[in-house]
Amino acid sequence: MNTWLYLTAEGRDAPSALWPCILWSPTGQREPMPLSQATSALQGKSVDVLLPMEMCSWVRSEPWPARRQPEAQAIAFAVEDQLSEALDVVHLGVGARDRDGCYPAMVIGRERLAAVLALLRETGIAVRGVFVDADLLSGAQPCGAWWFGRWLLGGSLSARMALSQDHLALLTPLFPQDMQWLDEREDPAVIDQCLTHRPIRAINLLQGAFALRGKRLPWRTGGWVMLILALLTWGASETRIRFIDSEARRLASQNELRFKALYPEQGRIVDMAAQLKALQSQPVESQNTRIAGLVRLIEQVIGASPVEVRRIEFRAGEGWKIQLTASGFAELEQLRERGRQQGIPIRLDSANKAAERVHATLSVEDEA
Repeated sequence: MNTWLYLTAEGRDAPSALWPCILWSPTGQREPMPLSQATSALQGKSVDVLLPMEMCSWVRSEPWPARRQPEAQAIAFAVEDQLSEALDVVHLGVGARDRDGCYPAMVIGRERLAAVLALLRETGIAVRGVFVDADLLSGAQPCGAWWFGRWLLGGSLSARMALSQDHLALLTPLFPQDMQWLDEREDPAVIDQCLTHRPIRAINLLQGAFALRGKRLPWRTGGWVMLILALLTWGASETRIRFIDSEARRLASQNELRFKALYPEQGRIVDMAAQLKALQSQPVESQNTRIAGLVRLIEQVIGASPVEVRRIEFRAGEGWKIQLTASGFAELEQLRERGRQQGIPIRLDSANKAAERVHATLSVEDEA
């Protein structure tokens, strides 16, 4: 059995060193204590932290069209309309794909999770993972469990919730026939069974910006010293460089004006010398190759997808930029997968949902 530190729902509104906790030892013993006493009880051991469901919410994407694991950002876009807050103020912990082909996500406020982790660090507790109590009710059956004065819903249900007895009574007619009910008041071991092993499918919130970082190594101190010396050397030569840089900028500005006058179609200048050389020596075949590539992209990828193309433009050094609208994120994923099958690398640069349509920008690298 793992070592678990359960931060009960009682202290969630005012997190402090007095937060009522339950510490489960590997032998199955549970010890109630305030958070301030957990450090001495753990004796330096790392612990899996368990948060109450009342601090989080749980959402699930629609069935995902592609078999490949999507990026967390894609999942966030797909469930954005289910969230009560903006994406930039919440943290999503994404779980494994379920049997329906959907991806579950546990949602918690970024500031709230950061405050909990900061409090644990200040208390001297080493954290291995952060999970949510309702998400530990894993298994192939829908499950409800009486746990510390309220009902938790989970298992194979498409929900993770914490309910009072009265609220549960209102929802009971909606539950499936094979609902499994557990009650720690009748058998205290039911909670211990959920905590025997670290759950395989339960979502660990330590992802993305909150993922665990590697330990600092002793040689890094020497690295910092070398970096400071390098910065001092750089600062000593900065005054001398500034004059040369100023003159170089003045000449570059003049050259840029002349270049734009000669080649007005070059809207973006990255490397003037290289662009000028390419323009002077570029064969007609390269332009034909680009056009052929665009035709293939439209016929074999975009033309076979139910999307609306708003704008297509070519940028030297970057390739084709395609602005389009689709009815959902699933269509964008299918379009990208179709491009991969045709050998055309398509990248999703941005996407946002407005008025039941998804507006996205795709990039295709220049093959010429």
